[in-house]
Amino acid sequence: MYDTIHPVTSLPDKTAAGEKLPALFQVAKAGTIYFLIVIGAGFVLEVIRYQVVGLHVSERIAAIMEIPNVLLATIIGARWVIDRFILPPLPGIRLGVGLVSLGLMLIAEWTLLQAVQTLAVSGYITTQDAAIPTLPMGALGVLTAMPFLVGYRWER
Repeated sequence: MYDTIHPVTSLPDKTAAGEKLPALFQVAKAGTIYFLIVIGAGFVLEVIRYQVVGLHVSERIAAIMEIPNVLLATIIGARWVIDRFILPPLPGIRLGVGLVSLGLMLIAEWTLLQAVQTLAVSGYITTQDAAIPTLPMGALGVLTAMPFLVGYRWER
């Protein structure tokens, strides 16, 4: 008899069931492109570090000097991917891009580790420099969070 009246605060669901897959595909595609940008910049900076800087200063100092450059490349890559794919400022989507790139980075590192070195994962971890143990974990955390952080508007 009476029609159901919806409150003003309820909004209809604008996402159709068929739109969910293209959105996930877009996040995966953006995460893959972001991974390729960061790994490409990291490869170039690593070559510069070993061939140029590492010869003139110690390898440890060269690794520490490389960190700001990799951070800048990560920021630029994340910003470009966010703008290029026009990703909405939703934490789930932006962090999804970072998580896709994190997964690809871990797969690439462990695959390369097994192909180049004959060490197991535990043997590889024990051969790492003990003076800076948190840098790789911090770099992976920054890689994951950067798509969310560059799109966040710091309003006053």
